[in-house]
Amino acid sequence: MTDQPAIVGRGLSAAYGSRRIWTDANFAIEAGSFTAILGPNGSGKSTLVRLILGLLAPAAGHIEVLGEQPRRGNPRIGYVPQGSYFDPELSVRGRDFVGLGVDGHRWGVRISGTAKANAAIAASIQSVDATGYADRNLGRLSGGEQQRLLLAQALVGVPEILLLDEPLSNLDVRNQQSMVQLISDVARRRQLTVLLIAHDVNPLLKHIDHVLYVAQGRLAMGKPDEIITSESLSTIYSSPVEVLRDSQGRVFVVGLEEEVSHPHG
Repeated sequence: MTDQPAIVGRGLSAAYGSRRIWTDANFAIEAGSFTAILGPNGSGKSTLVRLILGLLAPAAGHIEVLGEQPRRGNPRIGYVPQGSYFDPELSVRGRDFVGLGVDGHRWGVRISGTAKANAAIAASIQSVDATGYADRNLGRLSGGEQQRLLLAQALVGVPEILLLDEPLSNLDVRNQQSMVQLISDVARRRQLTVLLIAHDVNPLLKHIDHVLYVAQGRLAMGKPDEIITSESLSTIYSSPVEVLRDSQGRVFVVGLEEEVSHPHG
């Protein structure tokens, strides 16, 4: 990690028209760190990602990404969007899908020269251990295999920041753990700054440095054992919340109706 934060928010507020989503957020995300973005549905987690990507302007305050104002299509950011689904009849090869990042159709960069582009694609596919099925049709791959190729596409432009919007939501527990381990390994090798939106913090606990919790129109950031506590969440929600841990270290939040189906809060 470097001394210069990768992302900084000062007095940051987000809104869609006249509707405020959250206000007065102050945070600094260290370069090379792994941050989980948590909170209930509709709290504004994806809104934060849109601000970082330059797709939404702040309603108030200031945000800085890699020392610059956010801008659309920034090649220094790799992005895996929410809810990616591929029709079983989709005949695009996994390798060609990853190549869209090279051609600039997604959030990657253009690499002139076929040989150089093919080398970048192959390296990205290899980095996520997807070489064995990269030449198969994307629509016929499993959810876990598709997610690896989505990650490969986000990485092909050699970004400095990796944003992932709920990449674990359609995976079973085994594939969730495998995917988080892979993201952590790739991030460490490439010295990436990672922000990952998730519903359940438990698959992430062994890997994350910080939690950015979004709820009740505000953001709170800190280490997992600082944010995911009864005291901290009760303050965020202005309501009694109890955080329980089982014998395996898993976290469960009790006391909020909207949290019932989500183990972490």
